Amino acid sequence: MKRLLLIPLIATLAFAQDASVKPGINDKFLDPNLKADEWTQKFETESREIFHQREKIVAAVGLKPGMSMADIGAGTGLFTLPFAQAVGPKGHVYAVDIAKNFLSHIQARAVKAQAANVSTVQCTPRSVELPEASIDLAFICDVYHHFEYPQDSLASLHKALKPGGQFVLIDFKRIPGVSSDFVMGHVRAGQEVFEAEVTAAGFEKVAETTDVLKENYFVRFKKK
Repeated sequence: MKRLLLIPLIATLAFAQDASVKPGINDKFLDPNLKADEWTQKFETESREIFHQREKIVAAVGLKPGMSMADIGAGTGLFTLPFAQAVGPKGHVYAVDIAKNFLSHIQARAVKAQAANVSTVQCTPRSVELPEASIDLAFICDVYHHFEYPQDSLASLHKALKPGGQFVLIDFKRIPGVSSDFVMGHVRAGQEVFEAEVTAAGFEKVAETTDVLKENYFVRFKKK
């Protein structure tokens, strides 16, 4: 029954991308006075599951030397530098975010770490703003629920991935009666809905990692 209910949802999304699915969710990141150091204290804390499990997450992504990848919604750069180390000097990491101040913060971190294989890209609410067939893998962690125009953004991501390219999606489990009030109010839908949106955009689910995270799910898709 749940699968049947998703059919009209996907059809609605296909024709409703002129309307944001979560208006205002990114307003605070568009503030020109955004202070990256303050957000670093919020994002990079042991109480946040993805920070606590960051090393396991990086390992599970499975990057190889020489790969080109995108850290989409890179924020303060929690994963950007570990990814840069994983792909090595012959690889490349695009740190993609909607917040200009976050990108400046990441660039400063990369310069300090002498990570010359990192470049920053400011995305828009509708596009990841990456060149066509430029990446082997995309990583989207606790960010997909911030996509205001998911089908537009997914279409741009599909175009940016090389043939057979993959992307890893990590986001909050949203389960009524189980998830926190914050997640229930902040995250617009659960895993099944997000997966349906992704597959409708031309991706195929190929794996799910269940032994790394508890509050979040970890799913891998491949470009068809």
